[in-house]
Amino acid sequence: MSNILQEIEAQIAGVKTTTTKQNVGIVREIGDGVARIEGLADAMLNEMLDFGNGIMGLALNLEETEVGAIILGEYTQVKEGHEVRTTGKVLQVPVGKALLGRVVDTLGRPLDGKGPITAEGAYPVEKIAPGIIKRRSVSQPVQTGIMAIDAMIPIGRGQRELIIGDRSTGKTTIGIDTIISNARLNKAAAAAGDKDYRPLYSIYVAVGQKQSNIARVINVLEDAGAMPYTIIVVAAASDSATNQYLAPFAGTAMGEWFMDNGMDALIIYDDLSKHAVAYRQVSLVLKRPSGREAYPGDVFYLHSRLLERAARLNEQNGNGSLTALPIIETQLGDVSAYIPTNVISITDGQIYLETDLFYQGVRPAISVGLSVSRVGSSAQIKAMKQVAGRIKGELAQFRELAAFAQFGSDLDAATQAKLERGKRIVEVFKQNQYQPLPVENQVAVLWTVQNGFIDDVAVDQIKDFQAKLVEFLTTRKAELLGRLRVEKALNDAAIAELKAAVTEFKQTYR
Repeated sequence: MSNILQEIEAQIAGVKTTTTKQNVGIVREIGDGVARIEGLADAMLNEMLDFGNGIMGLALNLEETEVGAIILGEYTQVKEGHEVRTTGKVLQVPVGKALLGRVVDTLGRPLDGKGPITAEGAYPVEKIAPGIIKRRSVSQPVQTGIMAIDAMIPIGRGQRELIIGDRSTGKTTIGIDTIISNARLNKAAAAAGDKDYRPLYSIYVAVGQKQSNIARVINVLEDAGAMPYTIIVVAAASDSATNQYLAPFAGTAMGEWFMDNGMDALIIYDDLSKHAVAYRQVSLVLKRPSGREAYPGDVFYLHSRLLERAARLNEQNGNGSLTALPIIETQLGDVSAYIPTNVISITDGQIYLETDLFYQGVRPAISVGLSVSRVGSSAQIKAMKQVAGRIKGELAQFRELAAFAQFGSDLDAATQAKLERGKRIVEVFKQNQYQPLPVENQVAVLWTVQNGFIDDVAVDQIKDFQAKLVEFLTTRKAELLGRLRVEKALNDAAIAELKAAVTEFKQTYR
């Protein structure tokens, strides 16, 4: 009784007692980057734990008698019996424009040998997504520079668009092209002194990728001059499962800083299939019960709370945006597997890449039938809406008719004409990697297609015709393209001028 009275008196006097809680624990068990700690009664979920010698951990399992923590960094230095202390802080990463042009690890530490990073602050890795009231509808386009996407599956700032397909079908290429396209737009707007243009900054998160692949991506971005607008977050295949699990959240925190400060950012997760595998590994070592395909029960929540953080904020909340392009790798085109269906249901549409199309030489190998953007033409400029409206329908119709025509039945003239038009549209949409097209060039080419100017050009000459047409317009009709870029619409005068220009080009084309 006297002990209880003493404890109450001590609390009244403002002296903190440690009879019921303690902030120091002992490592009971260690292995596979996971520690089980006894005595940390004060630990909170996702709290940073100090293992000493500069080694930090993250409390993930709060059990009755012990805490399960994942260790960030070299866990081999942690032994049984080591003291562990709570810090009262959540895991944070550095944020700000100082990270642009840099390659960093999961904790924002530089990996490129370019010296330390002077960050403008730190953001928590886990953060609650903006609510409905803070958001506004998606209406500003993300110009990917890939004509098939900008015309048929448009992406808007603040959208989440899934890129899905088998291994080696060009998924990463779509992300890299988008980064390069927007870096060029940023540069052009800065050079022209365009005050109305909002630059789009990019974050590329490599999860579980081979280091040679990551090095190739960095080289491509450097050669294209896109690195000054890009942050690369690396958790390579050789990194621990812990780093791979946390990397997308760290990249999102870096992107949220741009969004919260009234800027626009784009984040590419390459890829979330490997992210889910890393999380499964961490969960199984933490002895969390496994569910379907041995994934933990909260693997859906893992990706939903990540992707919900992509948003376009309204003007009262800064008018910034974060656009997410998650990548998912399927096995033999199986989009009905567990993780693909999860991410499809979280995102606002998907760009589905077909292996068969890829090997037929249709690159980017976008399946028009299975790909969709739930934002649609809201994320297109008016000029693109005017020229791209019918093309998706014509292409989907062509795929159906081509499958039917394989049976060798006699076709009427109208069907034959649709097949011939479809073959030419397929050729127009073929595009080399890392060569994004400005939107005004895309509009001019699609207008030419829509108005039948390519119907009498041989199919094997279409790419040559297209390249020379773009060169002709760029060198001889630069003023027209400039007007299309500024006005973003095709009025009667622009259509008349474009028709005259294409007619003039056709007379000289051989």
